[in-house]
Amino acid sequence: MRIFKTVLAFSFLIVLFFLLNNSLGSIPPLGKFLNPFSGFWQNGAARDQIDDVLDVKGLRDEVKVVWDERQVPHIFAENTYDVYFAQGYLTARHRLWQMEFQTHVAAGRVSEIIGAKALEYDRLQRRRGLLLGAEKTIKTMEEDPETHLVLQAYANGVNTWIETLTPATLPLEYKLLNYEPETWSTLKTALLLKYMAWDLTGRNSEMDLSIIRSVMGSDFVKRYYPEDTPGTDPIIPSAKPWRFDPLVPEDSPPPFEPQFVRDLRKNEPDRDNGSNNWAVSGRKTASGFPMLANDPHLGLNLPSIWYEIQLHTPDMNVYGVSLPGAPAVIIGFNEAVAWGLTNAGSDVMDWFEIEFKDKSYSEYRYMDDWIKSDLRIEEILIRGGESVMDTFAITRFGPLVKFGEHQLENGHPVGLAMRWSGHDPSNEMVAIRCMNLANDRESFFKALEHFHTPGQNFAFAAKDGDIAIRHNAKYPLRGQDQGKFVRAGRDTLGEWRQWIPYDQLPVISNPWRGFVSSANQNPVGKNYPYYMGWEYDDYERGSRINDRLEELEDITFEDMQALHMDNFNKQAQLMLPFLIRQLEVENLSAEESEIVRDLKRWDYVSDPDQKAALVYKQWWVRIEEAIWNDELTLLGEVRELPTRSVTAKLLLKNNDLVYYDDINTPEREDRPAIINQAFHTTIIDLAKTLGSYGDAWELGRARGTDINHLLSVKGLGRTGLYTGGGTGIVNATKKDHGPSWRMLVELGDTLRAKGIYPGGQSGNPGSFFYDNAVDAWVRGEYFDIHFLTSTDVSSNSKLSLTTLRNSQ
Repeated sequence: MRIFKTVLAFSFLIVLFFLLNNSLGSIPPLGKFLNPFSGFWQNGAARDQIDDVLDVKGLRDEVKVVWDERQVPHIFAENTYDVYFAQGYLTARHRLWQMEFQTHVAAGRVSEIIGAKALEYDRLQRRRGLLLGAEKTIKTMEEDPETHLVLQAYANGVNTWIETLTPATLPLEYKLLNYEPETWSTLKTALLLKYMAWDLTGRNSEMDLSIIRSVMGSDFVKRYYPEDTPGTDPIIPSAKPWRFDPLVPEDSPPPFEPQFVRDLRKNEPDRDNGSNNWAVSGRKTASGFPMLANDPHLGLNLPSIWYEIQLHTPDMNVYGVSLPGAPAVIIGFNEAVAWGLTNAGSDVMDWFEIEFKDKSYSEYRYMDDWIKSDLRIEEILIRGGESVMDTFAITRFGPLVKFGEHQLENGHPVGLAMRWSGHDPSNEMVAIRCMNLANDRESFFKALEHFHTPGQNFAFAAKDGDIAIRHNAKYPLRGQDQGKFVRAGRDTLGEWRQWIPYDQLPVISNPWRGFVSSANQNPVGKNYPYYMGWEYDDYERGSRINDRLEELEDITFEDMQALHMDNFNKQAQLMLPFLIRQLEVENLSAEESEIVRDLKRWDYVSDPDQKAALVYKQWWVRIEEAIWNDELTLLGEVRELPTRSVTAKLLLKNNDLVYYDDINTPEREDRPAIINQAFHTTIIDLAKTLGSYGDAWELGRARGTDINHLLSVKGLGRTGLYTGGGTGIVNATKKDHGPSWRMLVELGDTLRAKGIYPGGQSGNPGSFFYDNAVDAWVRGEYFDIHFLTSTDVSSNSKLSLTTLRNSQ
């Protein structure tokens, strides 16, 4: 009996030892995780402590770091190498796990961390070619000596921080997932830049439009998916003359119906990834100095997307936000200039159907010949399992993303290749570095020549009084509507062979109206000679910003801040009175009648306490579904719907339209019928979710905003935030998407700036500085930015100072 008890106890200890030291599904090794000396207990707020002196291996000279009250580092270095080394070191100190995890996501290496459940994502991500593009780009970047120095210095700084880590000081997420960081390389920075490019440009509707045209016809597409949507006020005013001789595209390819009619649009970026920016001339501001504002709209997560920083050397003093994992400042200002970015939206991705000789995919048809594919073999490492080898072809039209399911009548297999500007070698780092150093409009525009992807609208203001905006990227030269549909990859027609010249891209400087702005709308009017795409954002945000900037005089920071937080819904102003007139009031319930009274009293401002804002938002969605979902449910899925402005124009202008009728019912629905039914359905659905009409229907309660942790770990994010705004509104805050950085700059004798993002500097959930700015961001508040000079380092006693010394 004693032997049995001894064996049982020993077996229990073995099992316990195994459980404490090994992961069980998503549960980390509890022994390591709960260890008081090295587990999660060590990730507390104590790690926010600022050291007076740090001995750091690898510096060339002494570096001073001033820490402000929000733990923004202001780095003062004596040379270029040290300033970027220190940036890498300090960014890794705050954000290492975020930086590295995002490179695994970009490269299709998530299976190495979480196992086989990420295999299909990794396979798709590799076929999309982000790693392929990063490999080409880093080769180009490192051919430039200065770019190589910047990237290597940053990587060395990151790795120096990694070398200091112990099991106790590892970021929490490494402990949760039971793995350790690997050496940082310059390729990882290139991957992060491609990841951001994909987030901003990695979606289009070519598959959907090809299917819609095949079923509904070309006239339907031309009418309901126009290049110029109703009401659009272009970024560059339509009246601007274009004084150049444009290049003429080659012959456009004939209409083509692809063999593929299956949807590829999975895991695509948010379609509302966009932004607002504007710059105002000093003749419209109260101070007489130019001002600039920017608020890029992206998915909201913790740790935050951006890392705030100041970089100072003898030849540079720049402040703004950086992308954790990449050197320099992406959005910001220096003593002479300020700039802000919005997503351009012009088309930089095409899909081509490729005909292969056989299922080896080693040869494909081009110009009536069979030419060799470049077969890329990828080994996907699986945590806790065997590696998976994945082979896909790379053609002159791009990597083969989708294949193996369809074949032509001749028996040849076909696949879809993706041509994306992010696959091409480029050197955005030299562009960003030169932007940071720019001192006037000419030098800033010269820097942008190197910025190829993602396409951005660069708003610009300078201390000398200049303002400007430039729709900037490397754009293929296309004929009208090229890139709107999947094309045949069989010959040169439709192939990317020429580019719109840089000096012929849309740009305007110092316009007569005294301001420039963009909100992801069409950049140009019909007189611009080049076709750039059609999937731009609708008119409402851009129109509202321009209306307000036209009206405002003696503009102050408070005016700019109010415009950032503007919740006016122009689409509701246009449509709601009309929709209410269509309601059959005699058929309304008592609760519905109360709701209609609130809708009539609503001032179209989507503040968080507005119940009418929620009702209108849901009602409009139901109306769009009623008009389009029956016709556009093709091949088992609802395809791309026409824009809000196209649908609004149809409703206002057409009392009788065939698409009002639901083809799935025996009755014939008309315009009043679908509007009334959509209203009743909206109220029923909201009541089921929220209960009787009351406070729970407020926009800020019913929708609100969630800022989740990157891993969606409950308790590590901020949820249920009481926010207003929404789609088509200047304050474009949504459920999990919105202004990721709000910045205001005035370029006067004394530079003034304010900024805020929804999070904090630290990536450590145990830190006060992890989410300390979230509540102020919700309230629409800003922090004063400390733009320091060398003199401030020694004279400002309110700020903490760390000296980084070379330990060698």
